[in-house]
Amino acid sequence: MIITKEQVLQALGNVEEPDLKKDLVTLNMIQDIHIDGNKLSFSVILTTPACPLKAMIENACRNAIAYFVSKDVVVDINMTSRVTTQKNTGVPGVKNIIAVASGKGGVGKSTVAANLALGLARSGAKVGLIDADIYGPSVPIMFGLEGARPQASVVDGKTRIEPIEKYGIKLLSIGFFTDPNQPVPWRGPMVSTAVKQLFNDADWGELDYMVIDLPPGTGDIHITITQTFPVTGAVIVTTPQNVALADARKGIGMFMMPAINVPILGVVENMSYFTPAELPDNKYYIFGQGGGQKLAQQLDVPFLGEIPLVKSISDSGDAGMPAIMEEGGVMTRAFINMAERVAQQVAISNAKAFEKQASEIKI
Repeated sequence: MIITKEQVLQALGNVEEPDLKKDLVTLNMIQDIHIDGNKLSFSVILTTPACPLKAMIENACRNAIAYFVSKDVVVDINMTSRVTTQKNTGVPGVKNIIAVASGKGGVGKSTVAANLALGLARSGAKVGLIDADIYGPSVPIMFGLEGARPQASVVDGKTRIEPIEKYGIKLLSIGFFTDPNQPVPWRGPMVSTAVKQLFNDADWGELDYMVIDLPPGTGDIHITITQTFPVTGAVIVTTPQNVALADARKGIGMFMMPAINVPILGVVENMSYFTPAELPDNKYYIFGQGGGQKLAQQLDVPFLGEIPLVKSISDSGDAGMPAIMEEGGVMTRAFINMAERVAQQVAISNAKAFEKQASEIKI
């Protein structure tokens, strides 16, 4: 039996990338084809290491080779990734900026941002986290870094802040530079300058994703970041309660304003239900049920998942170890699923932006 590269490409041209709605060959996702007798190997270049459809795509490739080439072919597939980007983010080396926002405080936005960053990193992506909540920075506590101070280095004659690394991600927070026992009574211009420094004056290196924990509401910091740095998309955090949903709707509306125009990656419903540790299969919807999903449907944006309310999430945050670090816990799977869906939406958003740019060039 003689196998040719053309046969392989023709076969894999029947495998569609489920999110991008095009075949793998057209998307240039098939590379490094090697044939040795009846042995075939090739690489599938996914759009993110956190792709939730990885196993399904691999299985579809194997079936395509068996059906269109031969079932006797021994197939070795290297499932790898190259994180996509749609534009210059304004921060050298950073491919995507993900803003995590909420219309109001107290919905667990910082918890979602921290665990989102760690979930993306667990997949193999290079991730940074900026705590842009100037008035109430949470990262130092959540990562057990109270009292930590970033180092400085000189790069090309310019002093650069070195982000603190922990649990495999790079971190910066205004809380690293202020007294935790004192308030930060800064006016708008001072706040905007401080936030920009976290982006511009730090040596972030190469990052696939930079996650931004925004303050609650829709204020100066949101406008500064979205108008200074091309944000890939925003994740909106809410709880099932109507009062939180009403404010989340306003938050989504801000990102959709023509002057800001940031794609909505989706809605995360936090504290969706209470699950006692001794009864892990029980769900008690103490704040209402399905509010976040209904909001996503009404505004035609993706729903990224439900995050349960369990006591361990507050314990882990206070102990400086975010909940996703607890192996085998109910929160771990919930946050990993959420991170995969966010990465999926980033890839879709980037593909849409690329197609739009290509059509504008043709015009």
